[in-house]
Amino acid sequence: MTDLKKKTEKELIKTLVEKRESLRSFRFDTTGTKIKNVKEGVNTRKDIARILTELRAREINE
Repeated sequence: MTDLKKKTEKELIKTLVEKRESLRSFRFDTTGTKIKNVKEGVNTRKDIARILTELRAREINE
């Protein structure tokens, strides 16, 4: 996640979709069972925010 500036816009959008899907599945998995890594959800949300911030910064600079 550190090289967001080097990725193209299409790659960022693809990564964003994957992160959102993993967050959705994480949330559904927590309802029935105990999750060992509870910070996974927090980290995924932060990654999504970083990607959205980078996309917005590129939109403003154009």
